Amino acid sequence: MRQLGPEIVIATRNAGKVKEFEPMFRSQGIALKSLRDFEDMPDIVEDGDTFAANALIKARTIALRLGVPVLADDSGLCVDKLDGAPGVYSARYAGEHASDEANNRKLLDQLKKQAADSNGSDNEQGMLSPARFVAALCLVDAQGEPIAEAEGACPGWIIAEARGDQGFGYDPLFYIPAFHKTMGELTVQEKNEISHRGLAIRALWDKLQQD
Repeated sequence: MRQLGPEIVIATRNAGKVKEFEPMFRSQGIALKSLRDFEDMPDIVEDGDTFAANALIKARTIALRLGVPVLADDSGLCVDKLDGAPGVYSARYAGEHASDEANNRKLLDQLKKQAADSNGSDNEQGMLSPARFVAALCLVDAQGEPIAEAEGACPGWIIAEARGDQGFGYDPLFYIPAFHKTMGELTVQEKNEISHRGLAIRALWDKLQQD
């Protein structure tokens, strides 16, 4: 397996993401740092049209600033009845620097509008649309050149009312039939077993072990 060193930087300020990544890296004996541990980090313009493109942009930007290997992820929600939206715009669906609550509110508003326009309705369980969470990971070296990339996806349903406070983002609206819970009701351990991010990290480990 390619040696990553005793610690790695992940190109995010999102405390929720760090909370999910940390135990996975700890199990490999790797300490995790995030952009919260550094001052004067550049703003990253995420103008890629895919999750993978944005992950590379993030990783390369920070690697070139710090001169160390960097891991970045880009992830989001793709909703079937919204033709894959919000997709790469998931974090800013309701506008730049939008809160999770604002993004969730817009998502529900758009789904209810779509249902009204098509004279449709949600089913008796309050399921509004099939959806999937997608995560793309990119690990680059200190010069910003890709070392390994991986993706993961988790299918589920968007429900009409938020449930749970254990996750972040769209987690309280994302229902997992196998657990009979939303991602917002899962523990970090349960979420990492089935989540898009957990699957992507395991796929990344597999690629690194092949080197």
